[in-house]
Amino acid sequence: MPTNVTAEYLAAEEEYRNARTIPEKIRALEKMYATVPKHKGTEKLRLQIKRKLAELRKELEKQRQMKKGGGGPSLSVRKEGAAQIVLAGLPNVGKSSLMKALTNVDADVADYAFTTVEPIPGMMHHKDVQIQLVEVPGLVEGAALGKGMGPQLLSVIRNADAVAIVVDLSQDPVKQLETLLKEFERAGIKLNKRRPRVEIKRTAMGGIVINGQENIKGDISEVMKMLREERIHSAEITVKEPVTLEDFADALDESLVWRRAIIIANKGDAPGSKENYEKLVEAYGDRFKIIPVSAKRKIQLDKLKDELYELAGIIRVFTKSPGEEPAYPPVPLKKGSTVMDLAERIHKDFAKNFRYARVWGKSVKFPGQRVGADHVLEDGDIVEIHAR
Repeated sequence: MPTNVTAEYLAAEEEYRNARTIPEKIRALEKMYATVPKHKGTEKLRLQIKRKLAELRKELEKQRQMKKGGGGPSLSVRKEGAAQIVLAGLPNVGKSSLMKALTNVDADVADYAFTTVEPIPGMMHHKDVQIQLVEVPGLVEGAALGKGMGPQLLSVIRNADAVAIVVDLSQDPVKQLETLLKEFERAGIKLNKRRPRVEIKRTAMGGIVINGQENIKGDISEVMKMLREERIHSAEITVKEPVTLEDFADALDESLVWRRAIIIANKGDAPGSKENYEKLVEAYGDRFKIIPVSAKRKIQLDKLKDELYELAGIIRVFTKSPGEEPAYPPVPLKKGSTVMDLAERIHKDFAKNFRYARVWGKSVKFPGQRVGADHVLEDGDIVEIHAR
């Protein structure tokens, strides 16, 4: 152990030694990780704590799955529409009012906490596309460690395509967000971050081969130790960008999910909301796009719909037959989709017998340009597929 750790770290370490349950151990390790000094000498210590936290999260989830198998409660929302976005926040921040205003779903609205007791799905129609919104009941501190229905609610959030965090501007929004982000982190949900570009292909033999080893900023023996702990003894690993040891640990951790997120700052018409909004922007404006709204007075809801559409990460593509007008409605696809993705969506025969396509729109240099199957499409493109 480094000799220059803080008194807070030593207290947290003692708390960990005395912990008896997994939630107690996780809380203590989080304190250790937050208080250990961050420099070259503590790099291995920080990595050890992070790996132990990941191990305990998996153990906690395994215990929950065993309970679920014995008849414990579970929640799930079947995905519909072009994308699924969850509305998540603390109790009584106005999620139900937002759902009602955005989707016209018949949600209970009241001025007390826990009005919503299970996830409520609804469809938001915007720009010719149906996007599924799911209101998740209010999360509380300790949700990821088993409090209330926290683990089940966080499981719904993990399964969604994106997250819209709802905060209440009539209360301290920074404190609300700190509570929520801690629970997301505990649940292995990484918001507005991306998985490190480390590709791992297991092989039958040949041992460990690391391509791009110069991109690993740390002791390679620690990398080999991590691989052994994950029971990876033969694999080809390609490191495509500079990564720290902690980045490499994240790339190995299959329990993590990576999701896009925005913040909906609700009750923007409440007394003190302007000051609280500015406080929120100062604390989190670099990491999240923040949209101030009032669900009650329907302020900025059109702007919010635009931002939710953008958050969904989809494009609209119109199809047409030779000599005819584009068909309606458009086909929603994920950003980065190709002509072949569109062909497969329309019918397997179009994909199987594909010859070429003509495209009109932003993705081509001139109208009606002839393109191949791997051409990447953009929002609003019109595509005419030619098959054998």
